[in-house]
Amino acid sequence: MKLLFILLLSFISLFSSTIEHKVWDKGESLLTFFKKNHISKDVYFNLSKTDKELCSEIIAGTKYHIMINENDSIDQVLIPISEEMQIHIQKENVGYSLDIIPIEFTQFDQTISISINSSPYKDIVEQTNNKLLARELLRSFKKNVPFKKMRKGNHVVIHFSQRVRLGQYFGAPKIKSAMVEVRKRKYYIFKNEKDDRYYDEKARSMTSFFLKVPLRYKRISSKFTYKRYHPILKKYKAHLGIDYAAPTGRKIFAAASGKIIHRGRKGGYGKTIIIRHKNGYKTLYAHQYKFAKGLRVGSYVKQGRLIGYVGSTGRSTGPHLHFGLYKNGRAVNPNKIIRVTKTKLKGKVKNKFVKFVKLQKIMLDKALGENKKPLNFDSFKNNYPIEDKLGV
Repeated sequence: MKLLFILLLSFISLFSSTIEHKVWDKGESLLTFFKKNHISKDVYFNLSKTDKELCSEIIAGTKYHIMINENDSIDQVLIPISEEMQIHIQKENVGYSLDIIPIEFTQFDQTISISINSSPYKDIVEQTNNKLLARELLRSFKKNVPFKKMRKGNHVVIHFSQRVRLGQYFGAPKIKSAMVEVRKRKYYIFKNEKDDRYYDEKARSMTSFFLKVPLRYKRISSKFTYKRYHPILKKYKAHLGIDYAAPTGRKIFAAASGKIIHRGRKGGYGKTIIIRHKNGYKTLYAHQYKFAKGLRVGSYVKQGRLIGYVGSTGRSTGPHLHFGLYKNGRAVNPNKIIRVTKTKLKGKVKNKFVKFVKLQKIMLDKALGENKKPLNFDSFKNNYPIEDKLGV
């Protein structure tokens, strides 16, 4: 069994090892990282197709950790590629090995009440030190709340879950319900976990983002999964997208309107286009044979616009489109969004949701009356020191 950081930490003083905390540079790939740190590129080329694709999921700005031994060479590296999985590189007797393993994190739920002094964004950030929470609240309500009419003394109440890793917030918070008070009127939103969309008290959708399937395909050759333990290979497998099998040259269309933020090769994904959409979404179209003419980084494309053609570039065993969907940087299952076309819940789904709404409203109103304060995050961090969480 491989030793991970959590086991090696007890030997740090003995072997004079140190842990370095770094940020993944823009434009850096795993191969350039290997070259810079004198790790054989064969470690990458010997991976399976799926693991090569996962190695292309590293996002610029990602915080990662390196353990350096007394000889100033790398013993281990942990690089997150999603909120669930991370790349684990470890020094062996000869060379290095690479595995995709689950991320260890602590998740907590809380309901907080914020009294407005200047603006919802500023006050939430000041009281929680969580910019992503402030952004998600404003994004979720969008134009359904007249934020400019808020006055000092109005309140915002949020029920959300948040992950903490290595003593810091990890990933985007998930707002389950929230209330914004504007003068004497209360506005509510509630998350429906089935489709990952926000609805009001009457089960009417407040999320206007829709996806269309980006091509005509023969079959789905690989489904989306965050993490799955393979009982034969004895390792975790993940696939952060949907693979649509289709012949080479089949047209690929933008699944939603947005701006192209990447057009070019992307590691194991080969020729790839990434489009940024509203509401914090991005879509990724990988393994293309070629791109449609007239497109560049910065181009705005409408839903249904031709963007490229199916191919097998990068690490691929046959022609297909790897289609990825991301919300606030977190990979999500595209089928959750693609299958949703209705703007209002109905039938049994609505009845179940209405029961959820009643309980959430009671919770939110109680937190408002109690003026429930955010957790003291500095105290929280002290209970989860970095040294206790480096590992799985």
